[in-house]
Amino acid sequence: MNVTAANGAPAKQRLRLRVNGEQHDLLAPLNKTLLEVLREELGLTGTKHGCELGECGTCTVLVDGEPLLSCLVLPVEIQGATIETVEGLAGGADPHPLQVAFAETGAAQCGYCTPGILMAAKALLDGEKRPDRETIKQHLAGNLCRCTGYLQILQAVELAGARLAERAVESDLQGAPAKLTTARNIVASSRAGGRDEEHPIEGPRAGGGRR
Repeated sequence: MNVTAANGAPAKQRLRLRVNGEQHDLLAPLNKTLLEVLREELGLTGTKHGCELGECGTCTVLVDGEPLLSCLVLPVEIQGATIETVEGLAGGADPHPLQVAFAETGAAQCGYCTPGILMAAKALLDGEKRPDRETIKQHLAGNLCRCTGYLQILQAVELAGARLAERAVESDLQGAPAKLTTARNIVASSRAGGRDEEHPIEGPRAGGGRR
């Protein structure tokens, strides 16, 4: 629904946006970009204004897991999508491994470009836990930084990726006993039923063809 103010102000539209896991219903001017709506309507000022031409990456957010430049996106185009900003990066009181690594390596100096780089790096690590240096460079090529010279940024992403990979291994090891128990129960149930079936762990039962 579009609304035009009596004083000739820009027309507004009702929007429903899902940002950092929360649903927002709001009325915003049609000419405002996602960047402006996030900052001015929702108070999420972690996403920064940069060139506003789509060339610096400072305003990067994730939309359905993909990095997008919020200065070039109209909110009406992404209603129903999942939007993530730097404010949603931490898990409650626990910072994301990327945030920790950036602090440890000095990858954040003035900090202005950092939110966009963090979100672009998160998109990379969500799909690939241990990317090599060249992959990181390519993925962050659209994010400019005038302070660090990029080396610390690359090191931080590598460090965060290594820690996320270690977490994944630890999680798999913790879940292994339960998975093994489930598999054994399936095998026992199959044998009790007198079925000669191929099991994904054991393979075909000895001497068994299908009857």
